[in-house]
Amino acid sequence: MESLGSRIKQLRLRAKLNKAALARKVGVSDVTISYWESGAIKQIGHERLVALADALDCSLATLLEGDSAAPLLTLTHTGPLPWEQVQATMMTVPHHLPLKIDWKAPCIMATPGQETDFSPVSAGDLVLLGPTHVFHKAGHYLIQQEQGYVIEHFAKAPSDTTIHAVLLAHWSPA
Repeated sequence: MESLGSRIKQLRLRAKLNKAALARKVGVSDVTISYWESGAIKQIGHERLVALADALDCSLATLLEGDSAAPLLTLTHTGPLPWEQVQATMMTVPHHLPLKIDWKAPCIMATPGQETDFSPVSAGDLVLLGPTHVFHKAGHYLIQQEQGYVIEHFAKAPSDTTIHAVLLAHWSPA
């Protein structure tokens, strides 16, 4: 499996950028770019990942998963859940992502559909969801209400709500 660092380097070379030029676009030093590419820095924060994808002129999914990234699945209020969709491919959590919950099980990358409201996630954002029916710890969970699927924050386990997934991470386009 290709590492994030090697993907950054490959995408940088494809974009015909040297380390200094990419560093200026992202707002970091060229030494930081070197550390990312070598794997010396393994976790990159949300804002930097979004800035990297923008500077490298690629999608966040391509940056995180490579050119062979599975098609991006759509999260809607009704219909099949992303992991139930025909083209769904579960993935292991990339080790370089800073997650809100320590997650070892397979997960799925998706984006909210147009004209949906999944606050705090917006249409066009990229989300990493961990399918589950279990409350793990305080965080945002995908649940089903009368009007369909929504994301709600729970500080403790809900007593009368069926949990479908936990929001492991999300990124907004720059």
